[in-house]
Amino acid sequence: MPIDRDRLWRRIEALAGITDPDRPWTRRSFSPRFIEGRAWLAAEFRASGLATSIDAGGNLVGEWAGTDPALPPIVVGSHSDTVPAGGRFDGILGVIAGLEVAQGLAERGERLRHPLKVYDFLAEEPSEFGLSCIGSRAYAGKLTPDMLALKRADGVTLREAMLAVGGRPDELGSRAAAAPVAAYVELHIEQGRILESAGCDIGVVTDIVGIRRERITVTGRADHSGTTPMAYRADALVGAAAIIEAVHAKALALQAAARPVIGTIGHLVVVPNAANAVPGEVALSLEVRSADEDAIDRFGAELLETTRERTEALRLTVRRELVSHVAPTACAALIQQAAADAARLAGYSSQPIASGAGHDGVFVAATGPIGMIFIPCRDGRSHTPEEWTEPAQAEAGARVLAETVRLLDHRLAAPGPISPAL
Repeated sequence: MPIDRDRLWRRIEALAGITDPDRPWTRRSFSPRFIEGRAWLAAEFRASGLATSIDAGGNLVGEWAGTDPALPPIVVGSHSDTVPAGGRFDGILGVIAGLEVAQGLAERGERLRHPLKVYDFLAEEPSEFGLSCIGSRAYAGKLTPDMLALKRADGVTLREAMLAVGGRPDELGSRAAAAPVAAYVELHIEQGRILESAGCDIGVVTDIVGIRRERITVTGRADHSGTTPMAYRADALVGAAAIIEAVHAKALALQAAARPVIGTIGHLVVVPNAANAVPGEVALSLEVRSADEDAIDRFGAELLETTRERTEALRLTVRRELVSHVAPTACAALIQQAAADAARLAGYSSQPIASGAGHDGVFVAATGPIGMIFIPCRDGRSHTPEEWTEPAQAEAGARVLAETVRLLDHRLAAPGPISPAL
């Protein structure tokens, strides 16, 4: 399945170039730039010979029919929205590479046994509605009425915003079950430096980590900073600092585990937050990521137990509450094997790797087996303007994606060994 490297790269550059000019590379979901990018993508889908539509969840879909319409589709793709100044490849690569695979089939008049669908999932990145993975949640039948009622700052509901981009959210509630997929495969930049450090071409993703977020509130007593002696203070920020340090130390100690744990305190709210006041309360956001579900569940409770003696000595009270929890998602063994075989057949090195970021596949997994293919990105940088991968690396990923799709089409329809020729 040949890949047109120049066309692949031109399209990546063209879609990335649809950005807020004063803040590259930014194309936030539901924004005018996003709608412009969607229109460009839809035109490219149609010009490539794909049957193109917007589904009820607001996802852009291009389909190349298979020879057996009774078979569920093989789905490839990713997302085209970005975080602010979020980079040129995150999401874009998977959509454009998926289009390149489908167009290659169309140009040769070749059909797989399975239908092949290319998806641009709506709003994978956190949106102004406080929700991520909107399109893939909808696809999996997991976008609830409460979610559709969420409002952004201007009062527009998610339901209204989905209607504006061509979705039909009122149809989602009538779906008794999500439409099954034969397999979902997403090509993505690694967003880390493991592949680059190892000099490896391809990452075969084993798991998408679980993500648990908790709010930890440290309560002391606000006092005048000039008149309250140090020995009499109940400084909530000092206690928060102890917790922050403990998060770092605990997660660092778990890096040698078979499934490492990442712990982050990324947001603080300090009250009263004044230069001349002892902090009376601090709210911290704790985020824990790992493919080890038990470790995620235990982390917060063990953290507070570790710091209890210190916070009690400071005369502080500490409470924690769950904000959100998404369990780890394992990638299907059959897709991991197909991707590893595809890399070998195409002449690329590969290694197993876990994804430390969340992806649409977490929700698509409710509909069938999922897998991911990673390529290196420079210095592991992502969600920044400096995000970069080389044209040859993008080509390698697209070639491995194409061969993975071909192998899966054969193995899912007629399980057994195959000796394919590129």
